[in-house]
Amino acid sequence: MNLNKLIKSVALTAVSAMTFSTAMAADITGAGATFPYPIYAKWAEAYKTATGNGLNYQSIGSGGGIKQIKAKTVDFGASDMPLKFEEMEAEGLMQFPAIMGGVVPIVNLAGVAPGQLKMTSDVLAHIYLGKIVKWNAHEIAALNPGVKLPDEDITVVHRSDGSGTTFVWTDFLSKTNADFKAGVGAGTAVKWPAGVGGKGNEGVAANVQRIKGSIGYVEYAYAKKNKMSHTQVKNRDGLFVQPDDDTFKAAAAGADWVKTPGMAVLLTNQPGKSSWPITSASFIIMHKAQADAGRAKEVLKFFDWSYKNGGAMASELDYVPMPAPVVKLVNEAWKTQLKDGSGKAVW
Repeated sequence: MNLNKLIKSVALTAVSAMTFSTAMAADITGAGATFPYPIYAKWAEAYKTATGNGLNYQSIGSGGGIKQIKAKTVDFGASDMPLKFEEMEAEGLMQFPAIMGGVVPIVNLAGVAPGQLKMTSDVLAHIYLGKIVKWNAHEIAALNPGVKLPDEDITVVHRSDGSGTTFVWTDFLSKTNADFKAGVGAGTAVKWPAGVGGKGNEGVAANVQRIKGSIGYVEYAYAKKNKMSHTQVKNRDGLFVQPDDDTFKAAAAGADWVKTPGMAVLLTNQPGKSSWPITSASFIIMHKAQADAGRAKEVLKFFDWSYKNGGAMASELDYVPMPAPVVKLVNEAWKTQLKDGSGKAVW
């Protein structure tokens, strides 16, 4: 091979490597909440088909997602517990809501159909505090006349990892039961007085499926997918409601995204006759200053596409798409808050 041919060969190899590198760079990375994983996976598959670009999302829990984005090991973190405005400012972060859905209690009780059992926040709180330990306890029986409740011990199942789903669950119980607030409180990781742990929504669902007489809490898509028995829950207006996209939408209807700093809206225990009381938004967290503006833009392209094209897919899984006015707010936040190394807007 003469020198000219060798130079051409090296040049072609370099171009080929650069093209491959660019293609690989289009696959964005995220980590965090297990709550939205089913819809992110569905969006990612459709987005790959539409654009050729992929998403590698690690469903590791909100706590892990927050740690990874702070450490800059992923392009975005995901959490069902919104970061407080002060923390975001201190860490140079911004967040925006991507999807809404509901957390539901699930039970493994023979002969009890999905949605048949009724629960109040007080009963759920006292079960998770270890104060109600039998399924035929008078507190449960009084809510469910005509339902055959077994004389069985209740096995409590909770998350073992840092979890936004746990935050939503404990935030609801803390808001509505003073004993729970004093004894456990709200957080992504709390000290449980009773029960067994499961990692992720997947782990909790698997444990409840395996253990007869158990109760757990998961994002509704996991309950639906695994054909598990969810319960009704009494809402703030005193009515027992079933979880579905309509009751999640009702809970989200009164949310004030404009006036809440950092869009850190909490949707638990919202008013409304048809509101599901354990509703939540799930948030995406990114650094305001982006060393690689191209990758940051790819993240925004993915969520922009999902906002515009992913509504029907979200509804199929009983998530609630973000309303158009909220999407507009998010787009404005992208334009004003995300900058490259020279201070130029990424979006």
